[in-house]
Amino acid sequence: MVRAYRTDPVQLLANELEPLTEQQVMGIYNLQQSSQEAEDALSQGMDALQQSLAETLANGSPNSSASSGNVANYMGQMAVAMGKLGSLEGFLRQADNLRQQTLQQMLRILTTRQSARALLAISDYFSRLRALSSLWLARPRE
Repeated sequence: MVRAYRTDPVQLLANELEPLTEQQVMGIYNLQQSSQEAEDALSQGMDALQQSLAETLANGSPNSSASSGNVANYMGQMAVAMGKLGSLEGFLRQADNLRQQTLQQMLRILTTRQSARALLAISDYFSRLRALSSLWLARPRE
């Protein structure tokens, strides 16, 4: 997945929580680095899997002269594609787990007051994201 613009959620939270101690700054920096590396690895794996899935689906189109061999080949390719979709689902679960672990680690770094402010900032962020999504869906179509 090529990202034209990337917003680091850890950095967004850190900006909302200042002042931070030097130890917190280092903890957040290390968390950013490790979560970025894990996310990059997941993205690369997911990109490769999506490419492989696209190739499998492109090669699996049945011919107009559908003999029993062609149908069996097509069904085999579709079974492979279904397996790859299952793997894609696994990548999505891993990404969700990474986000959850990152948030849990972030909350361990912060004080109780900072954690409360972080949760409010996250809530506000998602509220704005939902509002933007609603506006996008309600836009006039040409």
